[in-house]
Amino acid sequence: GKRLDREQKDMASSSSFFTFSSQTTLHSHLHRNTILTKTQFSVPTKSSESNFFGLRLSPSTSRSPLSPCSFKSSIFAKVHSRIFPYPIPIDRCFVGYNGQVNKGQSAPDFTLKDQNGKPVSLKKYKGKPVVVYFYPADETPGCTKQACAFRDSYEKFKKAGAEVIGISGDDSASHKAFASKYKLPYTLLSDEGNRVRKDWGVPGDLFGALPGRQTYVLDKNGVVQLIYNNQFQPEKHIDETLKFLKAA
Repeated sequence: GKRLDREQKDMASSSSFFTFSSQTTLHSHLHRNTILTKTQFSVPTKSSESNFFGLRLSPSTSRSPLSPCSFKSSIFAKVHSRIFPYPIPIDRCFVGYNGQVNKGQSAPDFTLKDQNGKPVSLKKYKGKPVVVYFYPADETPGCTKQACAFRDSYEKFKKAGAEVIGISGDDSASHKAFASKYKLPYTLLSDEGNRVRKDWGVPGDLFGALPGRQTYVLDKNGVVQLIYNNQFQPEKHIDETLKFLKAA
């Protein structure tokens, strides 16, 4: 009888340990697969911590299957490091879109804060052509080239009767510093959360990991007459929009 009781206790202990071990393994597995957050995601690395494109990375101790988001991150990391040596914070990445603004359609109205923190509505510009250009981020090489090219040709845009508006996900303080540093004479609007970018359907690049660089030319009635997309030749946006405005 004592032997039977001891065997039953051993079996209960073993069952309890198996349950605990399974739960621990499951929790560990789930934890390892939840690798993408707003501020960090895990990738294999030799160093304990490293700064990468404005993100903080920590090493992963396992090679668990990549989720769709982490797969995008790994692709983005490999390609972006070779082409774009500048930081893109994770909250500006993976920009999807809800609709699609096409040529011949009226552009959706919006109200965003400019570099001085003042609200600006698109409808305020009705009655004159407007160039609205979406760009990834302030102070990045490509975006700086594009901003300065718009600055250098600003008098030509004014001569054509057009206004220029730049939009990115940076806040007003960032825009103010950016505009002041490069003496930008036109309006920069802060689309924090990328709401307007999504509403307009601006496509991303590199599998959606990089916010797209897209320019729209609206006529005096607010109707889209030109859409130009070119991530890797930012200065061509100025050439194409000026060419169109002069021919219109």
